Amino acid sequence: MDTETLKEFLLEKAALHEVPDFIPDDPLSIPHRYTERVDVEVGGLLAATLAWGNRVSILKSLNSLMARMDDAPGDFVRNHEASDLAVFDGFVHRTFQAEDMKGFARALQTMLRTHGSLEAFFVDAWNRSDDRSQMKEALALFHRDFVASDGVADRTRKHVANPMKGSAAKRLNLFLRWMVRPSTRGVDLGLWHGIPPSVLSVPLDVHTAAVGRKLGLLQRKANDWRAVEELTQSLRVIDPEDPVRLDFALFGLGAIEGF
Repeated sequence: MDTETLKEFLLEKAALHEVPDFIPDDPLSIPHRYTERVDVEVGGLLAATLAWGNRVSILKSLNSLMARMDDAPGDFVRNHEASDLAVFDGFVHRTFQAEDMKGFARALQTMLRTHGSLEAFFVDAWNRSDDRSQMKEALALFHRDFVASDGVADRTRKHVANPMKGSAAKRLNLFLRWMVRPSTRGVDLGLWHGIPPSVLSVPLDVHTAAVGRKLGLLQRKANDWRAVEELTQSLRVIDPEDPVRLDFALFGLGAIEGF
């Protein structure tokens, strides 16, 4: 497939799969529930954090988690007291357990009280980056501040990726895609305006990686941060301003169409 044909193919597939019908069965449906900014941010981060495994089980776990916070995750996280964290006792999603959620609540409360919003944290971290062409350093700063927060257990740290250690950071990149990309097609939220879509990185998973390799967009065999950079750069050639919209094409081709 020549370059122009590949570009047309991927843009067509992106348009096909970036539609509101995508939302109800996806973890993205969680932040779409809310109107309060803090609920969208915190609900979105938690939804992306638990977005691994079967989508039915993911949504079941997320619905349980949101209910434990009276369906106001941002308000709960920002205002909870230590005794309130007992509501998470018994919660489990794969290897993410009650102690992990308690750590997330503590760390995110500190960030919200310090910065005012998760957007403010990431915008500031990105603006302070030496390389502002991508979000790698901002993600690393998020990991640093998260794990430094009081009350975050060692076991919880594995749920917050650090691209500086080579992690593909799929779930954090997914969260950023939701928050930053424009909402014009009714799927991503377009809530944050301080970070341009051009600097986002693809949320690399088994589907996007496999399709990327089949299409010649990715040569690296490992699904790590170097693969994220390589695939994202290939997508920037097709769409420099919004490369990650092509995530819909790659994911749709792999997970839905069985390409």
